[in-house]
Amino acid sequence: MRIRLVMGLALLSTGALAGAFGYGAANLLPTFDAVPLQMRLSFHTRLMEMNGITMQGAMALSALSSATLAVMSCGTPRRLAGGAGLLVLVSFLITRLGNVPIKGRIKEWAVTSAPLDHAEVLDRWEAFN
Repeated sequence: MRIRLVMGLALLSTGALAGAFGYGAANLLPTFDAVPLQMRLSFHTRLMEMNGITMQGAMALSALSSATLAVMSCGTPRRLAGGAGLLVLVSFLITRLGNVPIKGRIKEWAVTSAPLDHAEVLDRWEAFN
């Protein structure tokens, strides 16, 4: 019974995390590109404040539940849960080392002005995202 609860939590949390990434790619990125730069910077800054809480929580829950499921399982379920945990770790590292430093720059631009190379920096943020 306990393994079914852990499996349910792992499936729910990793599915929600994948859905959040998919929603961002399908809806947020095209919207960012369609609005004036200052609007994007203001919205982006506020959105990232909220995402800092929800996405990190989703990543932590996904990693923890996947690792727990991998320990509790054997065979193919163990490999799949371990692979899911590894993918969550990779997304966390990409976010932390790629997106977060750029997010800091975007936050500054929202209250000052964007530099001449802002399009390149925003493209790099989108690639990491």
